[in-house]
Amino acid sequence: MGAYNALHIHKAVQMPDKLFYPVMAAVALIMIALSLVWPQGIGSRSPAPFGKAVELPDVVRMERDRATREANKQAETARLAAEKAALKATEAQTAADPAAAQ
Repeated sequence: MGAYNALHIHKAVQMPDKLFYPVMAAVALIMIALSLVWPQGIGSRSPAPFGKAVELPDVVRMERDRATREANKQAETARLAAEKAALKATEAQTAADPAAAQ
């Protein structure tokens, strides 16, 4: 028993409740305030040191690529139609000019 008492002479130091609860309340309020102003909760990217690169899901990326390809195809079709109409107008004007000159 003597060795046991020698090893356990000091009591554990406990934090008083009058200090613990106000400190924990302040920490909780700070965390709540931080969560209100932090952009991650509303879907925005985090600021630079914490943010990660935005990676779109494959489905969203595929749909955007498909929409881009479709828009490019429509623009190309419209461009070709405009070129064809301009060529026909030029040919018609060229065919009409020599007939008018003779």
